[in-house]
Amino acid sequence: MSDTVFAKILRGEIPCHRIYEDEHILSFLDVGPLSTGHTLVIPKEPAVTLDALSDEASAAIGRVLPRICRAVMKATGATAYNILQNNGLDAHQAVMHVHFHIIPKLDGKGLGIEWNTNEIDHAEAGKLAILIAATI
Repeated sequence: MSDTVFAKILRGEIPCHRIYEDEHILSFLDVGPLSTGHTLVIPKEPAVTLDALSDEASAAIGRVLPRICRAVMKATGATAYNILQNNGLDAHQAVMHVHFHIIPKLDGKGLGIEWNTNEIDHAEAGKLAILIAATI
């Protein structure tokens, strides 16, 4: 296992405010929250990016992420939230271990994003869709 802060949490070297744990997943409160209830969900499997994660660990996240979202919403009273998951330094990943943020929107606090859209080139998009689909 690597030496990231999450690896240290998984090994019990750093304490955390646990929310959920099973054989594949650990969830805990973020120590630098954007809003009250900002929660992290990590696989116990050491993988830097989502594409490197096994199907088993990915499925385990998929099974519990909605449940944890519901619990965060109920506990905080938030009516909206963001899920954030970054992959790689260029995508603003700060801890090199797969992790999902559940960030409630409360009293104007939470995740702020800028969404800079572009026009799609349908001819190029059709080619790209075929290329991506062929590699699955």
